Amino acid sequence: MHAQPLVRSLVLAAVVLLTALAPVGVASRVQPRDLAGQVTFQTWGGPGELAAYEQVVAAFETNYPGITVSLVHVPDQGDHYAELRRGFASGTPADVFLLNYRNVGPLAAGGDLTPIGSRLAESAEIAEDDFFEPALDAFRYRDGELTCLPQNVSSLVVYYNRDLFEANRVPLPTAEWTWQEFQDAAVALTKDLDADGVPDQYGLATEPSLIRAAPFVWQAGGELVDDLQQPTTLTLDTPEARAGLQFFLDLNLTHRVAPSREANAEQAPTDRFAAGGAAMLLESRQAVPALRDGATFGWDVAPLPRGQTEAGMLHGAGFCLSAAAIDQDAAWAFIEFAGGPNGQTILSQTGRIVPALQSVASGPSFARVPAGNGTPVAQESAPANSAVFIDTIPVVRRVPTTSTWP
Repeated sequence: MHAQPLVRSLVLAAVVLLTALAPVGVASRVQPRDLAGQVTFQTWGGPGELAAYEQVVAAFETNYPGITVSLVHVPDQGDHYAELRRGFASGTPADVFLLNYRNVGPLAAGGDLTPIGSRLAESAEIAEDDFFEPALDAFRYRDGELTCLPQNVSSLVVYYNRDLFEANRVPLPTAEWTWQEFQDAAVALTKDLDADGVPDQYGLATEPSLIRAAPFVWQAGGELVDDLQQPTTLTLDTPEARAGLQFFLDLNLTHRVAPSREANAEQAPTDRFAAGGAAMLLESRQAVPALRDGATFGWDVAPLPRGQTEAGMLHGAGFCLSAAAIDQDAAWAFIEFAGGPNGQTILSQTGRIVPALQSVASGPSFARVPAGNGTPVAQESAPANSAVFIDTIPVVRRVPTTSTWP
């Protein structure tokens, strides 16, 4: 559904003030252009993310008065992708849309995307070197062609309920904790309070998926596939891969510290953690807005526990340009703005993204609180240890982006 006129006028006024007060190195780079056109932009997310995208659109239209952007917001990510599929099937997809890198393959293979590599190379506002390389690499398809402009570069981390850890005298996670320490903490914090055989408080909330298990496979020395660029077979039958999978699966099957698939269907992992029903949560940066709004306890984040080696899972989305867009130049101008310093600064203030732009990730809108010192911060600024998301970028890995990847 489209943003309401009253809300748009209010956020426009706020963005004009924000732009006036912003550092010269960020907001003053983009000047009004003579481009004209109509652009539709489709995305997903909660109320906080919608408000941020409205601000991005308002700021863009201030800088590009000849371009009108219609914001199409679909709250649920699954519904967002379903709407995109319907749009491409009918020949009327959104001109610009947010896409997780894991979903790029089918659209790129079908010729539904306009690659943006050549436009980025010609941009006077942003360049490839401005971005974290893992974020760019995730959107390179087949021969290295850049399909979309990365928005965020989150890693999988461990969210933990500081209050539960301290109340049960369980050591807080550290930057170098091990699989065994992680498992021990989960066991100690799993409680069957009414003795009915079903935990009322789990040590860990997570979904039993390959995306969650993959880092443990890599940390054990295994691989998911034979070739990341052009995979032909899964390689989960090696001793190393099986060891990583076994450790992850045993958290539920043997130690009973994580909910079953059926329990997750009744209450999603992030919701369970936010309600105090789990002491830890495996999730990317996307959990932050919900926890800032809903958690009533002290919480923070820590890196994944270490196995034989360090490895993490990349979670990232990007701004994609539809090949069906009529005003390609206007659509690119919006992508360049939304994925540039102005847009990423606004979006990072929601807490939802780890900016793919290195300058924004190191700036006050994201890294605005002291990191790693164990000191609790105000809920609206949590997590205190946001530096974890940046520190783990060098060890994040990704899954294939082929059209046949599950």
